[in-house]
Amino acid sequence: MRRLLRSPFGLAVVGCLVLAGWALWTGGLLDDTVARTVRGSSVYAAPSYDLDRAAAERVLGNRRVVVLLLDPGADLRDSCGGTERAAAGTVVLAVKPDGEGGFDRYGCAWLPGRDDENFGRAAVAETVIGDGIDAFADRPLEALKVVAVNYDRLVRAGTVPDGARTISPSLPRYLLVAAAFAGVLAGAAAVWAGGRRAARRAAARLDRREAAADARSTLSAASATLAQQIIDLDRAARPAAVGPAARRLAADYATLLEEITAADSAGGSDQQWADLTARCRAMIKRAAESRSSG
Repeated sequence: MRRLLRSPFGLAVVGCLVLAGWALWTGGLLDDTVARTVRGSSVYAAPSYDLDRAAAERVLGNRRVVVLLLDPGADLRDSCGGTERAAAGTVVLAVKPDGEGGFDRYGCAWLPGRDDENFGRAAVAETVIGDGIDAFADRPLEALKVVAVNYDRLVRAGTVPDGARTISPSLPRYLLVAAAFAGVLAGAAAVWAGGRRAARRAAARLDRREAAADARSTLSAASATLAQQIIDLDRAARPAAVGPAARRLAADYATLLEEITAADSAGGSDQQWADLTARCRAMIKRAAESRSSG
C-alpha cells in the first residue's frame, strides 16, 4: 500500500480523492434541506405552503435576496444561519406564521465585510428586508413581491451592493473537472507513448529475429558446404599426408556445430568457420599435390 501511495498513480488518486471530498463539502454534502435548496434557488417553501415555485422565482428574479418560507415550528435563526455558505453574498429572510395572521421573521445579511466595515449596513438590511409582509401572510407570492420592493429600496439607498446573484459550481468542482480532463489527456498520451514504445520494441525484436534467421541460413549453407568438403577430403586424402589433419578438422567441425546448436545462435562463429574452411582448402590442396607427386 505504501508503495502504491508513493507512485505517481497513487498520488494522482489521492489528489483526486481530496478534490472530490472538497467538492462534496463545498457543494453542500452536509447541508440540510433548506440550505441545499437555496444553493440554486432564491426561494425555499415548506410543504405546507401553497406556492407556485416558478412564479416565485420570477418575482425575485436574479436579485441577491433569498426567502425561506418555513413551518410554524421551525427555528428561524438556525435555518437562516444554515444558509451562510449556500447563499453567500445575499440577504436572507426567514419567515414563519406567527399564529396571529402575520409572520415571525429573521434576517441574515451575508454581505462582504458584514462583521467589519459593513456591519451597520448588514443590520439595516436584516431589519428592512421584511417590512410590510405581515399583511400577506395568506398570500406568499404577494409577500415575495414586497420583499423584492424592499430589496430594491436597499440597493437604491446603497445599503446593499447592486448586481445580480450568480450561481456557479464551486472551485473544487472546476478543479476536479480539470483534473479529470488532464487525467484523460495524460492517459491518452501514456497509451500513445506506450504503444510507440511497444511498437519500437516489436520492430527491434523482429529485426533481431530476421537477422538471426539470416545468420542461421548463412550458417546452414556454410556448414553444409564445409561438411561436403570434409567428406570429399576424407575420401581423397592419403592417411600419411592429410589423414590425421582431416580427422582433427572433422572433430573441430563437429565441436563447433554442437556449440552453435546448443546456443541456438551463430554468435561470433564467422571467423571460426572461415578458419575451418581455410584449413579444409589447404588440406585439399595438399592432398591434390600428394596425388600428383605419387
